[in-house]
Amino acid sequence: MDIEILALKFYDYSLYMRGYSPSTLRKYKHIINFFKSYTGLQNIKDINEKNLRSFFLFGRIERNWKPGTFINFHRTISVFFQWCVANNYMDRNFITDIELPKVEKRLPTKLIKQDAQKLLEVAFNYPYDYPYLRYRNHAIFSLFMFAGLRKSELLKLKLSDVDIENLTIFVNQGKGNKDRVVPMSFTLAQTLKRYLEERKRLKKTCSEFFASLNRNLGFTNTGLRNLIAQMRAASGIKFSAHKLRHTFATLMLEGGCDIYSLSKMMGHSDIKTTTIYLSASADHLRSQMTKHPLNT
Repeated sequence: MDIEILALKFYDYSLYMRGYSPSTLRKYKHIINFFKSYTGLQNIKDINEKNLRSFFLFGRIERNWKPGTFINFHRTISVFFQWCVANNYMDRNFITDIELPKVEKRLPTKLIKQDAQKLLEVAFNYPYDYPYLRYRNHAIFSLFMFAGLRKSELLKLKLSDVDIENLTIFVNQGKGNKDRVVPMSFTLAQTLKRYLEERKRLKKTCSEFFASLNRNLGFTNTGLRNLIAQMRAASGIKFSAHKLRHTFATLMLEGGCDIYSLSKMMGHSDIKTTTIYLSASADHLRSQMTKHPLNT
């Protein structure tokens, strides 16, 4: 059976039966297409352990894959092959015999409190051409650092998802197709309210919470990427949208938030994912050290 035809069936299965997100499907397509292009294989029956090992060695040596990239390719191809085996297109999943490299344990990168405050000040005081940009952009960076939303969650946020009166943000189908409610601080509520007033003044009626300046449409991924580049240049601070999410988590811990509550706000399936921020927050660990009974 042709690999390309099987891949199309696998994408449909992943989308309609498993309910995987568009971003997951894009990753599947990229990796499977890359594998097919490198190996030059057309028929699924021609895949064996030898050409699989050759592919992964090429990635590790020639493409300089880091362990995380190697594991990402390994998992994606394995899921595809498992589906092929389950549907009798392959006799066995050869990838299970290929060892995984040891993953480096790195702490999540984040901004210190002073840089986080500086970024918010730059986002608000930047010499914009239109007042709308000032309030919208400040609201975007505030939402990242006061609520810890992922980039995709922020861009998908609907007007009806933000309840300023009850100080809540509803994240509809976040990562892993999970809904969650994130509480809103009074500071964030004031920032979002100011943006909504300006949005209303410009008669923006699109369903997305963050709207483009020149069109009555939701703010785009390209627009956000350009905004981040603009603020990086203006502030002199190196950051990404995900780094701001890490910043939210570490600042919450430093402020005294318990790990269970933080896990719920972050939308983590496993609390072990959240515990890495305990190591990333030196101030939090230092405050715990004061509890040593010999200190007194």
